[in-house]
Amino acid sequence: MSDTKYFPQLKDITTAKHNLCEIVLHTPLQKNLNLSEEFGANVFLKREDLQIVRSYKIRGAYNKIAQLSDDERKKGVVCASAGNHAQGVAYSCRLLGIEGKIYMPTTTPKQKIKQVKMFGKTHVEVVITGDTYDDAHRAALEDCQKTGMVFIHPFDDPQIIEGQATVGLEILQDSTETIDHLFIPIGGGGLAAGVGAYIKQISPNTKIIGVEPAGAPSMQKSLEANSVIKLENIDKFVDGAAVQRVGEITFEICKKVVDEFQSVPEGKICTKILELYNRDAIVIEPAGALSIAALDFYREQIKGKNVVCIVSGSNNDITRTEEIKERSLLYEGLKHYFIVRFPQRAGALRTFVDVVLGPTDDVTHFEYSKKTNREKGPAVIGIEVQKKEDFHGLVKRMDENGFIYEYLNEKADLFQFLI
Repeated sequence: MSDTKYFPQLKDITTAKHNLCEIVLHTPLQKNLNLSEEFGANVFLKREDLQIVRSYKIRGAYNKIAQLSDDERKKGVVCASAGNHAQGVAYSCRLLGIEGKIYMPTTTPKQKIKQVKMFGKTHVEVVITGDTYDDAHRAALEDCQKTGMVFIHPFDDPQIIEGQATVGLEILQDSTETIDHLFIPIGGGGLAAGVGAYIKQISPNTKIIGVEPAGAPSMQKSLEANSVIKLENIDKFVDGAAVQRVGEITFEICKKVVDEFQSVPEGKICTKILELYNRDAIVIEPAGALSIAALDFYREQIKGKNVVCIVSGSNNDITRTEEIKERSLLYEGLKHYFIVRFPQRAGALRTFVDVVLGPTDDVTHFEYSKKTNREKGPAVIGIEVQKKEDFHGLVKRMDENGFIYEYLNEKADLFQFLI
C-alpha cells in the first residue's frame, strides 16, 4: 500500500539536488521572445529537453537508484517504460555500475529501444514483451518477485518525486522576478507533485496549472471521483504523458499543490510542436509541448505576468512528423476529408476541380473506386484549405453543384478506418 500521507520536504529535495549536482544538467530558464510577444507576458521555458537523456526523468531515476542499499544494488533494478523513464534508469545504472532490466512493450519505437541500450551499455538488459505498457509493467513486477530485484517506479515513489522536485528548486534559483503562473505537464504526476510541493513551500502565491492531454486526463478524472481511477480507453499519442492511472502518492500531493488542471487537445499540441520548431528551432516531443499549448487557454489571465512553462522532454521520433502535421491541420480546421459520390461519366472529376475547389484549395488525398453497373463512384478526398473560413465556401459549392458527399472529419470510426 502506498504511503499517501507522504509530502515532499524541502530538506529531502535539497538532498536530491546534492545527489544530482554532478550528474544532471542545471537546465536554463530561458525567456522566449516569440511567446512573450504573442501572449503579452514574460514567458520563460524551463528546458528539461536539454538533459543528456533529453528529459527530466534522469532526476528521479538517479536520485532513487543512488540511495539504494549495498544489498539492493547487488540484486539490481527493474523498470517498465516505453520511453523517457527507461532512458533515465538505463543511464543511472551505467553511471552507478548497477545491473538493470528494462521491460518495454512491443509497440515501443525502435529509436527509443536503441537509446535505452546506448545509455545503459552492458549494464542493462532490454526485454520486449506485451502489447501495452501495462503488460510490460506486470512482467517487470513478476520479475522482481522472482529475483528480488528492486522495482524503480516511473512516478509513484518518494525519492522519484524528490528528484523531479529539483526542477522547481532550479526554477526559483534562476528567477529574478516572482513567478505568477507555472505550467507543469502531468502524466503519472511525479513532476507536478515534486515541483508543486517545492514551489508551494517557497512561493505559495505562484499559481500552478497541471496540464494533461485531452485524450488521457487521468488526474482530472481521478480528482472528480476523489480517488485514483483507471481510464480504460486513452489516446496514446502524447506517449510521455498518456497514462491510464496516476499514482496514489502523486494524486494526494497534486490535490494539495496544483491550483488548476487544464486538458489540451492533441491537435493543438501538434500545432505547438510545429510552431516551436519553425519559429525557435526547438525540437520537442508531444508531452514536452503540453505546458506551452495550455497558454492559449490562459491568454487573458497571464497578460503582463511572469509565466514559466516546463518543457519536459524532446524524445520525438522523426517518423511521427507527418502524423503531427496531419493532427495539427485537422485541429486547426485546415484539412477536411469527404466521401464524394461522383457520377460515372467522363468529366465529372474535371467539373469538381473547376467549380468546387477554391483558388487556394489543395487536394492532398484522393482514392477513387470505379464500380461497374453503378451510377455513382465513391472517392475519398482530402482537401487542405488556406484559412479555416474557406471550408464553408467549399461545402457551399458542393451543395450548389449537386455533389453528394459525406463529411468524414466528424465521423471518428469511419475516419479512422478510411484515413
